[in-house]
Amino acid sequence: MSIEYAIIVKNKTRLETLIEQFNTRAQAKFYIERSGGNFSDYENEHEIFMQSLASLQSQLSKIIKHKIVDRTYLPSYIFSPKNIIVVIGQDGLVANTAKYANGIPIIAVNPDKKRYDGILLPFDTTNFIGGIESVLLGKFSVKKMSFAEAKLNDGQRLLAFNDLFIGISGHVSARYKITYNNTTEEHSSSGIIVSTPAGATGWLSSIFNMAYGIAGLSGKNNELKRPTLSREQLLFAVREPFLSVRTQADMFTGIVDNNHLLTIESLMPANGIIFSDGIEKDFINFNSGTTATIGLAKESATLVI
Repeated sequence: MSIEYAIIVKNKTRLETLIEQFNTRAQAKFYIERSGGNFSDYENEHEIFMQSLASLQSQLSKIIKHKIVDRTYLPSYIFSPKNIIVVIGQDGLVANTAKYANGIPIIAVNPDKKRYDGILLPFDTTNFIGGIESVLLGKFSVKKMSFAEAKLNDGQRLLAFNDLFIGISGHVSARYKITYNNTTEEHSSSGIIVSTPAGATGWLSSIFNMAYGIAGLSGKNNELKRPTLSREQLLFAVREPFLSVRTQADMFTGIVDNNHLLTIESLMPANGIIFSDGIEKDFINFNSGTTATIGLAKESATLVI
């Protein structure tokens, strides 16, 4: 099947978001500088991104038609098998896009190497055209990335490229029953993070950083090892489990795969939630009477390398 369009996926810059909030650049600048912030950093970031975007569009226009889709429209946008997806932005935008791509090849472009780590961004504006041409010729290499899946007992499901959060909205304790390896506990905690291999360097890493810091107080941080996940594995970690006469705290981490699923029963009458990839708007409700089964999804992301 021939590819007809390149779909460029982008997000608003921080400067664009500020101008939307304060109506004008001048008002945004006044607010940031009055608060002691450096407004020029927002301007420099915006200018570099727009230059990269313009370069990307100019190069694309010579070989294929293209159009831009803003990140906010991803949940309702329907990609076609006749599309190739070009993501330009932070690593997180790749994660957000992949869930809606239905396996369509994604070329991820880093617009600012001095600002973004680019773990999921193998291309920049100097070399991405080579990736485009290889896809158009049907001769390209890919890296398949697994999704985590939360499936509820009412049939709803949610995918995550990086991680799932299971807990409660707001800064109060989440209550639930957790079952793993034929063992069940009742928990009161700050929630559960379930990470894919792609997400292990993100939110999950902050949990390990905290664990290393606490262990360092007793001189035992050298005994901690970060697990290496295969493509067919997920890792869950319970955040700040509270031990009481009613709740337990022995089950705090484990590997999830096709033979070892994680089941969580909500004990929260209201405000229970499961969201993915750090986007709280991308969520399903998780209140009392609801059970979630966490495992690997059948779908996968196709990242061109």
